[in-house]
Amino acid sequence: MAKLPELYVAVDVEADGPIPGPYSMISLGMAVVGRPDLTFYTELRPISDDFVPKALAVSGLDRERLLREAPTAEQAMSAATRWIDGLRRIGRPVFLAGPAVFDGMFVHWYFMRFLGKSPFNISGAGLDLRSYWMGLTGCEWGDSRKTMIIKQLGLTGLTHTHHAGDDAAELAQIFEAILKSRQSRETDPTQSG
Repeated sequence: MAKLPELYVAVDVEADGPIPGPYSMISLGMAVVGRPDLTFYTELRPISDDFVPKALAVSGLDRERLLREAPTAEQAMSAATRWIDGLRRIGRPVFLAGPAVFDGMFVHWYFMRFLGKSPFNISGAGLDLRSYWMGLTGCEWGDSRKTMIIKQLGLTGLTHTHHAGDDAAELAQIFEAILKSRQSRETDPTQSG
């Protein structure tokens, strides 16, 4: 049996505070790198009464509407799991975020808290955009900001909207360009960061 390819799943979340538990993930977006047809988006009902107004404002989402209309965390994470597990027909899902620390913290905590397991694996481990770029190019941390990566890759027309679905798709495009850059480096060793 042939080994299935890795599918890098670009993940973005919007949250109403800095950590899960006391605060809520209010939207989740995912997009498969190189496959713009494979996307997932859901909003989530807040799980606590606490929120940071500035954090909530970033997303532009209406908290009262989410409390009335959004799926519960269990419903949303179950739908996300079904979508991720559906990808297994064509590849092995690998979590990707930028930054993985923030998005990964929320996603892993929500999977474990509301479903008891994560479809990405027990550790919730995955790739961090900036760390990957540093390893590929040998640059310093300060030169690994997403805006710097976009500029070095010559990407145009990308917008960061703070809509989790849009931003996951943007991240997928950036990482696709990084993978193409890596392939170019492998075939032309004179290329540098």
